Amino acid sequence: MATTLCSTDVPTIHVTAECLPEAWEKAVVAVWEQGLTIKTQYDKPDDPPSKDATVMITVANPFNEPRVHKNFPGGPEELESYRQEVVSGIHDHWIDPVAGKWTYTYHERLAAYSPVADLRDPNSPKPFIPVDQIQYIIDALSDCSHTRRAQAITWMPTCDPQTDDPPCLQRIWCRLVADDAGYVLNMNTHWRSRDLYKAWFMNAYALTDLQKTIADAIVDKISSPVRVGRYVDISDSLHIYGSYFTNAEVEINKMKSTPYGDRAWDSSHPAFDMMTAEAREKLAQDPDWYAKAKG
Repeated sequence: MATTLCSTDVPTIHVTAECLPEAWEKAVVAVWEQGLTIKTQYDKPDDPPSKDATVMITVANPFNEPRVHKNFPGGPEELESYRQEVVSGIHDHWIDPVAGKWTYTYHERLAAYSPVADLRDPNSPKPFIPVDQIQYIIDALSDCSHTRRAQAITWMPTCDPQTDDPPCLQRIWCRLVADDAGYVLNMNTHWRSRDLYKAWFMNAYALTDLQKTIADAIVDKISSPVRVGRYVDISDSLHIYGSYFTNAEVEINKMKSTPYGDRAWDSSHPAFDMMTAEAREKLAQDPDWYAKAKG
């Protein structure tokens, strides 16, 4: 029997898709049409309230083509810079809360998790050595493929609630499932809060690349094939900010009336491949290249 939600209940939405561009478009349209109208802590006086929902997005094969959306707010250079930030930690050196700079990167929280009482106090004690949680996931799944304990967290309750920009990503959970060819790596990511229109696609692109990185590392340890399986993305608050509505509505109307493939690229598309290769070369010389170019 169907359950009717009250007007004060945050809607719950489940989106399924074959690839990342399809998932992003379906989620944007669903939240636009079904989301709760509610203010945010970042609104300016004249901004409309946001559209907001609790959303679970299942991408059946995150490396299915087309893998790249041409119209997400950003571009190939920004996408590659962000991918390397999450997977390789190229911007971990930007973390300097004492100087009023970044308080974290996802890579730093996942690969060198070390709770502290006060991020902005250089003398705040750090009672634990940093933990490489990604390596833990790799080791745990290599030792026992069906373990349910292969997870990594970002939240530090000792210090994050006091910051202006605490982590949106909260947890990664992985599990291996055996098949005739070897194993399949499933990944779930759990998010406290999420900018659907401007952040989701880049987040998912980078996190699924991390999923592949984990799968490849497990192959090296167990000498058995491991392919990337479904990616599930769970957000407590997935939202479209009211300040985006004017520009976003134009794109959303296209999403509702024409196939997503009209706005997507294969990752091997010559234009995407060329811009990504150039970004990789420049980032290899200077990890801050894109930030400097952006101004």
